[in-house]
Amino acid sequence: MSGLTHIDASGTASMVDVSDKAMTERVGIAEGSVRMELQTLALIKAGDAKKGDVLGVARIAGIMAAKKTHDLIPLCHPLLLTKVTVDLTIDEALPGIRVRAMAKVSGQTGVEMEALTAVSVACLTVYDMVKAADRGMRIENIRLVEKTGGKSGHFKAGD
Repeated sequence: MSGLTHIDASGTASMVDVSDKAMTERVGIAEGSVRMELQTLALIKAGDAKKGDVLGVARIAGIMAAKKTHDLIPLCHPLLLTKVTVDLTIDEALPGIRVRAMAKVSGQTGVEMEALTAVSVACLTVYDMVKAADRGMRIENIRLVEKTGGKSGHFKAGD
């Protein structure tokens, strides 16, 4: 278990001490999707969902979620995020919504979890807002796409 940073010598889960880490600009980018019926996608595209602006509400929900990641994931550090973006794109070939989030911070620990949380909650919000029309939707392929900064350097996922 020595390779796991959140496990101490006795095997107990604990928050990592980042006080000796350098302050660097760190960026995390994540993506995911919500697959749905074409008719459901048409409702979203036309702005006819009964609960309102699906993409706008999901974007705000994702941003808010990134800011609350430390409240949701027990061993995450609270971060002073300097930028969060959540982009939702209609993809008729899927069919569904593609979600991509970017989180940025100047600090001592990364923002991968914040980007992943933003995508997850944005996808859940899309589901919630149109579930009455399509309970068979699937949230898929949430993953870290890229991260920069910090001691471990640059990571970019393969396709």
